[in-house]
Amino acid sequence: MIASARRSFAIAGATFTELARLRVFYVLILFALVLIFSATFLARISFQQELQVTRDIALGAIDFFLSLLAIVATAQLLPRDLEDRVVYSILAKPVRRFEYLLGKFFGALALLAASLVVMSILCLIVLHFREAAALRSAQQQLAPLGAEQVAVATRAIHIAGVNPVFFSALAFTLLKTAVLVAITLAVSSFATSSIFTISALAMVFLIGHLEGIARDYWLSEHAVGWVTRAFLAVIVFVFPDFEAFNLSDQLAGSALLAAPLLLKTGLLALFYIVSYLIVAVAIFSQREL
Repeated sequence: MIASARRSFAIAGATFTELARLRVFYVLILFALVLIFSATFLARISFQQELQVTRDIALGAIDFFLSLLAIVATAQLLPRDLEDRVVYSILAKPVRRFEYLLGKFFGALALLAASLVVMSILCLIVLHFREAAALRSAQQQLAPLGAEQVAVATRAIHIAGVNPVFFSALAFTLLKTAVLVAITLAVSSFATSSIFTISALAMVFLIGHLEGIARDYWLSEHAVGWVTRAFLAVIVFVFPDFEAFNLSDQLAGSALLAAPLLLKTGLLALFYIVSYLIVAVAIFSQREL
């Protein structure tokens, strides 16, 4: 098992290096950074919630571009290795196919984690300056009303800025992209081109974000029988509800999250990751190379 883990992590390191050299990686990071910077100016449309708007736009930019990077980068792994015949030289060594796929998964996840760290640092810098500006503005405007009003405004600004829920939102974003990487590997295990994989994942991404709304509407408009429940259970199993990883509502109302919510979401992500990796290994193990 130790030797197997070493082989998988060796492939993960090579995968990380390979993905870091892709031009799409730098383009997506550049656009994400530009959009996060633009949040500072877009936030001025709301004078009362500037800091909150800045934070929400920055988190939305991180979530979107990290998800896009997860799909586009991972979709190119298997087709590129097959086209360059790299996979044949790897599997000719004492490397099992599941070790090869696990290496690809952890390599892509390492790239996403590094990207998240870079974008998060920039986001924190932007939020720090916006929070400092909001605090100065609140102190100047509310000082004549008394220290109590200033304290209330200061607490509200701290909650609207960087708090524990903010860091939880970043962690959940990484969990969401890990699920996307696992699904992309599962589709790539039988797909013949990266274009097909990207198109399929774009549909999964869209369905995953609309699934909760469609499910609530269906349950409210139709009688709930066992057939309906079975159908919805299949849909939920195949298409993850990506809105479960969105903490926008919690960010707006609190500075803390309940432990059961964190545990439930983490177990949900783990379930989908393990399930789709098992599917990917099962299909790729039977594929003729």
